[in-house]
Amino acid sequence: MTFTPDTIPTYTYVWADAEQNYLWRTDPNGFVISVPADEDNSSYQLFLKSGAGAAPYVAPPEPEAKSETTNEKVDHLLEDYGLSREELRAALDAKDDE
Repeated sequence: MTFTPDTIPTYTYVWADAEQNYLWRTDPNGFVISVPADEDNSSYQLFLKSGAGAAPYVAPPEPEAKSETTNEKVDHLLEDYGLSREELRAALDAKDDE
């Protein structure tokens, strides 16, 4: 498909990575595609011909670090398996007796 300046669809662009290797292109309906920043890619050529700019890449926020103690981590793991510390100790003691 050939576009002229009058027929180029209205897209918005955002750099999807800090290195500017690809863009996120959003159409007026909210549909998003990834566009490699490759001169041979027709979608990237459309971006260049449109004269549109791309919003800068924004890194996702760092996840909040949990400050669980080792005991809290063990308790959560045991909860996931429906066990208490006492049940685990009893199971380990029984195994040692075999």
